[in-house]
Amino acid sequence: MQHQWKRTFTFIFSGQIFSILTTSMVQFSIIWHLTETTGSASVLMIAGLAGFLPQAILGPFIGVWLDRWNRKKTMIIADSAIAFFSLVLGLYFYLGEPSLAFVYLILIIRSTASAFHAPAFQAAIPLIAPEEHLTRVAGWQQMVFSFSNVLGPALGIAVYSATSLGSVLFLDVAGALIANIMLLYVKIHQPKPENLQSPSFLNEFKLGWDAFIKVKPIVIITMATAIFGIVFMPLATLFPFMTLSHFGRGGYSASIVEAVFGIGMIIGGVMLSVFASKWKNITYMSLSLAVIGLTCVVSGVLIKEAFVAFVILSFFMGSAAPFFNGPYMAMIQRAFEPAMLGRVISLVTSVMLLSSPIGLLLAGPIVDRYGVQVWFFWSGVVIILTGIFIFNQFKRMRADL
Repeated sequence: MQHQWKRTFTFIFSGQIFSILTTSMVQFSIIWHLTETTGSASVLMIAGLAGFLPQAILGPFIGVWLDRWNRKKTMIIADSAIAFFSLVLGLYFYLGEPSLAFVYLILIIRSTASAFHAPAFQAAIPLIAPEEHLTRVAGWQQMVFSFSNVLGPALGIAVYSATSLGSVLFLDVAGALIANIMLLYVKIHQPKPENLQSPSFLNEFKLGWDAFIKVKPIVIITMATAIFGIVFMPLATLFPFMTLSHFGRGGYSASIVEAVFGIGMIIGGVMLSVFASKWKNITYMSLSLAVIGLTCVVSGVLIKEAFVAFVILSFFMGSAAPFFNGPYMAMIQRAFEPAMLGRVISLVTSVMLLSSPIGLLLAGPIVDRYGVQVWFFWSGVVIILTGIFIFNQFKRMRADL
């Protein structure tokens, strides 16, 4: 029994890595295509909004359905929907260049499906792994995600350059198919929902909200994470723009930055899975924000000839990321009952995602007017201050989950 849950996760992650890899290829290829064809930070910011906003708006309500529905089936259906609309966009690229409006529409639809898939997966994890191993599992998940981020941009730009964006989108369909087939052979027990005299969407939503606000440490970190998201999430879209506009490099150089960032995340994920119980979760998270913030600040003052330094900074930024994401999700999974977890995770995810469009709306015009380095520098300052804030708050409360 002790090793059964490990075998289950090995099987799940073996399938998910194909889906995550091809999705990483698609995301980078679309961003690079828009960067190359428009050269506008505002266009990239709108694309980012299309990818984030549906998840942010729908998330709190989707959580109610996730706690009602079978989580494994939800993941399969959502991943299939993402693949289908990748197929639609891919066919459009073969027929001709789609308009920006159509690309934005597909990104919105894919984001809507992702709003179901990601929380369903996170809510399923405590149903499989023992509580004391949740932070370790989060480290494994970060490794899978990071491995895909290493290969995704490089493979995406290679396929994109050799063929077209349509070919990259078709590979996303194949990745989702493999992930879903593997998931079919995994058994995930569905938790029993709480007994309600008259099941009501609003009542169930309120129960999730009440459960969330009762756990003050999670509320504090979620609010701090929202601030972090406003300044940091636009950087995911601005990395290729930084490579192109500031350093004057091409697509392969941009993919190298993404790959090095991903290698850092893999190493960070390995370290987290090995040293998961050495320090408190909040210590890992605070140090993570300090390192990420410092690397952003230094990136914001690099000269145009210092591309190699930017690559090195990207590595350290990536290696720090799992030490925030992993412990944070493990804290949430530990703090709430499985029957309530879908609602809480969706709510928390929505708060974080809603901060992203705010950041994207701010970043677009600021970067177009003052340059991409300005956003890197000041985002780093805010991230460092956020790390100091949550560390001091938990030190005062003497709380850790």
